[in-house]
Amino acid sequence: MWGLLFALAACAPLVGTGLGAPSDAVLNLAPPATTEASISTSTPRSSPAQSLMKNVNGTTRQRVRMRVIKKKKIITRKRKKITSPMPPVTTNPARILNFPKEPKPDCPPLGLESLRVSDSQLEASSSQSFGLGPHRGRLNLQSGLEDGDLYDGAWCAEQQDAEPWLQVDAGHPTRFSGVITQGRNSIWRYDWVTSYKVQFSNDSRSWWGSRNHSSGMDAIFPANWDQETPVLNLLPDPQVARYIRLLPQTWLKEGTSCLRAEILACPVSDPNSLFPEASAMASSDPLDFRHHDYKAMRKLMKQVNEQCPNITRIYNIGKSHQGLKLYVMEMSDHPGEHELGEPEVRYVAGMHGNEVLGRELLLLLMQFLCREYLRGDPRVTRLLTEMRLHLLPSMNPDGHEIAYRRGSELVGWAEGRWNYQGIDLNHNFADLNTPLWTAEDDGLVPHTVSNHHLPMPTYYTLPNATVAPETWAVIEWMQRIPFVLSANLHGGMNDFSYLYTNCFEVTVELSCDKFPHESELAQEWENNKDALLTYLEQVRMGITGVVRDKDTELGIADAVIAVEGINHDVTTAWGGDYWRLLTPGDYEVTASAEGYHSVTRNCRVTFEEGPVPCNFRLTKTPKQRLRELLAAGAKVPPDLRRRLEQLRKQRN
Repeated sequence: MWGLLFALAACAPLVGTGLGAPSDAVLNLAPPATTEASISTSTPRSSPAQSLMKNVNGTTRQRVRMRVIKKKKIITRKRKKITSPMPPVTTNPARILNFPKEPKPDCPPLGLESLRVSDSQLEASSSQSFGLGPHRGRLNLQSGLEDGDLYDGAWCAEQQDAEPWLQVDAGHPTRFSGVITQGRNSIWRYDWVTSYKVQFSNDSRSWWGSRNHSSGMDAIFPANWDQETPVLNLLPDPQVARYIRLLPQTWLKEGTSCLRAEILACPVSDPNSLFPEASAMASSDPLDFRHHDYKAMRKLMKQVNEQCPNITRIYNIGKSHQGLKLYVMEMSDHPGEHELGEPEVRYVAGMHGNEVLGRELLLLLMQFLCREYLRGDPRVTRLLTEMRLHLLPSMNPDGHEIAYRRGSELVGWAEGRWNYQGIDLNHNFADLNTPLWTAEDDGLVPHTVSNHHLPMPTYYTLPNATVAPETWAVIEWMQRIPFVLSANLHGGMNDFSYLYTNCFEVTVELSCDKFPHESELAQEWENNKDALLTYLEQVRMGITGVVRDKDTELGIADAVIAVEGINHDVTTAWGGDYWRLLTPGDYEVTASAEGYHSVTRNCRVTFEEGPVPCNFRLTKTPKQRLRELLAAGAKVPPDLRRRLEQLRKQRN
């Protein structure tokens, strides 16, 4: 049904201030003798609006002849010469025949999508409601679930607004070079603009338009043919002004004038100092501030490893569906080995391939840590001495390659989000919450159902289970390394990580812009650098220790560490060491293991930096000692015989 609705929407005719034609019609449109306006375009894709300019032979007529093909019947209709307030549309054959394959923005985005442009800088001729106000006309903005709520998916003018416009105040003189538009994000309605004009002003009162080279008249730009695909139009000539207006000319029939937009603009100097200077986005760190595809990412990681061979190691945890390796950069003073008592921490990024900021931040972080370690920075040196850090910059490399090819402003909200199989890795991890919550409601936790290390559901391990190779790679990675702390930049495996392993994990929403422009990376690094370091330092908060066998002094693997009042336990690693993140306070902590007597002790977590040591020595139970002796073929010592006899008497 949804496919049918989308098909019907795609075939709906256009409406506006003078153009109306089915989007799938075969058109032969020629200019009238007197040219009043012409279309200026720089997008290679075919659209309903673009179909109005396909004049191959350049002939001139007074009528529009349309042939609509429907169920093998040809219906011929004649329409009178277009008479409307909007000037007739002509074409420029030379311009059509010399389309660039992929127009490239020459200026960065002004910041509608990233919210650098505030709501107060956006105005409109009218709005259907507050939820469809000018502040909602931002590229890739998503609507709420309900149609007509306060967070709808575009700016929409009132239906009776005959001359709608959306205006952006740049705040200072700016060189405008292009516009990117989308339709309205909604699952209930189909609304998008199919053509528009662009005007500029320095005072918001006197306006001039973007003009076409061939005619000298106001240019009309082709806009959208669906709701989500971003369409880029570069201006014939960049214009320096403070204000820019988008004036929709045509839009989908039965719909309204709705759009989301981003403005491409370069800052210019103000010789009269009448306006505040635009804030410069820069960083003092000499790092590689650019977007990296798979090959460039691999090359950069290799360069970091060669620069800091004593504290880095590159390994991979598996492959994507397309065979791209999931590379991890390990950083520690002893890379390649788990040191007893040293916590394992990870950062994961790129779960959604088109959400690239996390990927680039991790690539910047590994460069920064390497450089600062070589410079002897005490904060970084302590970090890499006291923990073993693992950085997975791209969990979904297949999706990222798709998004990377489209570019930061044209990738849209969904393209490259999923892996190559179309699986959303964010929702591909097993649901462990539901069985735990059900068991808690039934009073089965923790005596009957464990509150930690929950088993994988049966359905998830079946041969026909839809589990991506990238997901399995991360799960097996979790099983191999006793992670204590993790952050996902960005995705929903945090609950799975917490319930399936010892690892406490959070999801970090980094930016309103999934794929920020390259020019914004330096500022994003400055915005997040200290937070990335501070989060790693939180692994020092709480208690840590080793659970040992009292007789042999060997560490006990898989011993359970339970904190009174907290319904979530952790277990020891293979060497008997453990870490339990806790806020300052007094805690009653119990260590237990199969075949050993449990031990409980009080541990105080202070506000001082560093984890508090809380070690345990456990004594084997008589049954366990007897089991081990019999397995080894040794004699049972007298003290153990007496103890076993006492236990039998007590039982009888």
